[in-house]
Amino acid sequence: MGGNDKFMPVSISLKDRRCMVVGGGVFALGEVENLLEYDAAITVVAPKMHEKLEFHAKQGRVTLEKREYRSPEAAGYGLVVSASEDAAVNVQVHRDAKDAGILVNAVDDLPHCDFIFPAVLRRDCLTAAISTDGKAPFVSGHLQVVLDNIFPAHWERLMRLAASFQSRVESRWADDPARKNACYSEFLEADWKKMLEEMGDEQIEEELTRMLEVPQ
Repeated sequence: MGGNDKFMPVSISLKDRRCMVVGGGVFALGEVENLLEYDAAITVVAPKMHEKLEFHAKQGRVTLEKREYRSPEAAGYGLVVSASEDAAVNVQVHRDAKDAGILVNAVDDLPHCDFIFPAVLRRDCLTAAISTDGKAPFVSGHLQVVLDNIFPAHWERLMRLAASFQSRVESRWADDPARKNACYSEFLEADWKKMLEEMGDEQIEEELTRMLEVPQ
């Protein structure tokens, strides 16, 4: 892999997927906590572990194996992150994963990455991600702050309402695309910031019911 690689943005489910993180320091901790957000089944392999990794293990959130990496064990996982402080270990992990067709990320080592972690902002089921293909991550980190202003806190509740509304629309107007589009337009054109600030749950429900029955 070279400096001109382009990384395709894709959303995948990691729920219960067996993920290996090699390394027990602060960089490994960061990647573990990133993966924990997506309910991955995480095994961390390293001779020494950051105290917060020990905490996560006591909570039953990760499995710790306090030992050196054993080649080619990366081949037995569904996703691999190598964050060892030993560069030679990271190279070996990358080789083992690649040989087995397993996607691997080597922290701060772009040539040994099949995937990279973008800067992410989440608002319930809404995910906004920005990446610079690993070439200028300080820019994506800055733009994450910009996204936080574009999608302020009320979007958390708004997205829960949107997901519920879509389900209701699809059920109510399953065979009527025009009606569905009319409902979605009504939802999107509403001043949700003001509504969420000024209305209670009952009033919000009345508005959603009205939108659900909007004429074509």
